[in-house]
Amino acid sequence: MSRSTIFLDDNILSYLRHFSVREPSRFMRCRQDTSELPMGSMQIAPEQGQFLHMLLKLMGAKRVIEIGSFTGYSALWLASALPDDGCLIACEINEKWASQARHCWEEAGLMKRIELHVEPAQQTLDRLLEREAHNSFDFIFVDADKEPVDTYYEAALKLLRTGGVAAIDNVLWGGKVADSSAHDPDTQAIRALNEKIHADDRIDLSVVPIGDGVALCRKRG
Repeated sequence: MSRSTIFLDDNILSYLRHFSVREPSRFMRCRQDTSELPMGSMQIAPEQGQFLHMLLKLMGAKRVIEIGSFTGYSALWLASALPDDGCLIACEINEKWASQARHCWEEAGLMKRIELHVEPAQQTLDRLLEREAHNSFDFIFVDADKEPVDTYYEAALKLLRTGGVAAIDNVLWGGKVADSSAHDPDTQAIRALNEKIHADDRIDLSVVPIGDGVALCRKRG
């Protein structure tokens, strides 16, 4: 099979980040602080954050949901793309991580655009659906626990407006999705979702090989 996507070794990745990423210093500080945590690898890459930021700008997004905020780095990119009257609903189950996220957002002056819910994400999504928030969000970023990812995807399709986008992170899962010997629950859940969205005629689909793979699912009318 011929290679059609460039392989990013450390040297090329360093070059890419140097010449393409415009990361504010407060964002960088949040990213660097998070990288020192035991689970710091869960954080998205700066080029991925900037990519999502540009996507929201292109869409003119105002209402956004993030499922899985971790320590707040990805939300910095999302919230900073919104207008002053925009709103990012951030879902994070871990209070320690949420506290660190609040600090990052306040330091960046973005807290006024973020509505944080510290509880299981599905509770927040169910509450939004109960309040008839169907078809009212522009963009939803899914970057949380993997076993319930199909549930998050289905809720996202209900909450998104026509033309809205669900961005699902980690769909390449470090290559494990293509490893026939990998059968752990997380890998199986991501594989199943990848198969589902590939055949789902409710969306337009593009999987972007940035970070750990991002599936962009645009809701059709």
